[in-house]
Amino acid sequence: MDVPLPLTGEKPRSGDIYRPPANLDLLHLPVLGRLLRWRWGRLVFQLFFFAVAALVIYDGFTGPQLAPENSATVLAWVHYRGYVILALLLVGNLFCFGCPFTLPRTLARRLSLSGGRWPRPLRNKWVSIAGLFLIFWLYEWLDLWASPWLTAWVAVGYFVGSFVLEALFAESPFCKYVCPLGAFNFVYSTASPLQIRPREAEVCSTCVGKECVNGSATVPGCGTELFVPTIRSNMDCTFCLDCARACPYDNVALSPRAPLEELTHDRGPARWDMAFLVVALTLFGISNAFGMVSPVYALHTWMAEALGLESDGLRLLLIFGTLNIALPALVVFGGARMSKVLGGRSSQPPLLLAGRYAPAFVPMGFGIWLAHYGFHFSIAGLAIVPVMQSFMLDHGILWLGLHPDWGTSRVLPQEWIFPLQIGAVLAGFFVALYVLLRRAIRPGTTPAEGFREILPWALVLLVITIVSLSIFNLPMEMRGTFNLGVR
Repeated sequence: MDVPLPLTGEKPRSGDIYRPPANLDLLHLPVLGRLLRWRWGRLVFQLFFFAVAALVIYDGFTGPQLAPENSATVLAWVHYRGYVILALLLVGNLFCFGCPFTLPRTLARRLSLSGGRWPRPLRNKWVSIAGLFLIFWLYEWLDLWASPWLTAWVAVGYFVGSFVLEALFAESPFCKYVCPLGAFNFVYSTASPLQIRPREAEVCSTCVGKECVNGSATVPGCGTELFVPTIRSNMDCTFCLDCARACPYDNVALSPRAPLEELTHDRGPARWDMAFLVVALTLFGISNAFGMVSPVYALHTWMAEALGLESDGLRLLLIFGTLNIALPALVVFGGARMSKVLGGRSSQPPLLLAGRYAPAFVPMGFGIWLAHYGFHFSIAGLAIVPVMQSFMLDHGILWLGLHPDWGTSRVLPQEWIFPLQIGAVLAGFFVALYVLLRRAIRPGTTPAEGFREILPWALVLLVITIVSLSIFNLPMEMRGTFNLGVR
């Protein structure tokens, strides 16, 4: 059965086609392009990450339960996070492209119990926002970073959740509406340098089968139901390239785009859930780092004594609820309202203002996460070497005549790290200001009115920058390795 299209299945109108040409197409490079367009090309990458996930689960359940000596905790909480942020910055949504959790997709669809649609009230990002909150709260409360066993269960939960939702629904709701990892990747892929586009828009305008979204006889269509000629954003695009493999006209391109192209232009309808997600992810970055520095322990002590909260879980729930739910709501709804008041008569409704200016938090959040995850990777990027040596020696897989050197982990000298963190955060701040200024310029609005509109958002970004630099300047726990309590 054909999947209903965003254009209600009708022939696309000329105004619906996104027309920037694909001058350079990675899918037609001599070697890489052939691999990516190959029917089983994605599977090659998925099998690699599946092997990593299998190692995480196996070692997490059966290996040493000391986090720095187990591949589950080192791979999940040090290497995966560093890989994701670098991949998003340099290429795009590579993790979703090679996501092992979608491997059971074909089997699940064959076992489809109803083929129903995901409930309409849940076709937004609120479920994935709740999932992000749950993951970060459990990470702190249960010390997931210190437990290979619990980390393995997280991986198992992802496989089960993806399979069940794929079996129950005709679309791919796990990727588009549920997966917390996917929500993170989707948001920051809006700053990535690559995007799916049609090679020739006119070919799409005359296409009858719309195989890129409906699928062909041998290749499924887009799991998140994106129609190639109307794609204007990387949001919800998993880079699976099924659209390219299914297109009978070889008319789908994966091409570079101008830096900040998507962030400086309106590329979709304004939505409260999207604005909240973008801002919340920035504050998630701050709260996650705050949980690893000494002031958080003083706050815990005060909450226990002054508020009588003896449970770590309840204290963390209150801290994270304030930082990651209440504050983003205040920024989004309060910022939009203040923009309307300050902007004067030419200002738009609050929802449109939130949708217009919230994307500036993408580079700000990117800078914070790069500073945070870059710190972990810089301190412990080579920790996987002794971990894998120990694993292979324990299982008799390989004997190199070497004993694991547990002191080998650093990638960069200690004195380099904080200056690089300062650079990442400040770069995020200044790029965010640039995005605000570009978005403030629109017909019917004077420069003075646009400046007044962005003033509340710029002040929030300045406060976030100061707070972030203050946190990164404190000694931070290097969780999951033997390097604890380092600057």
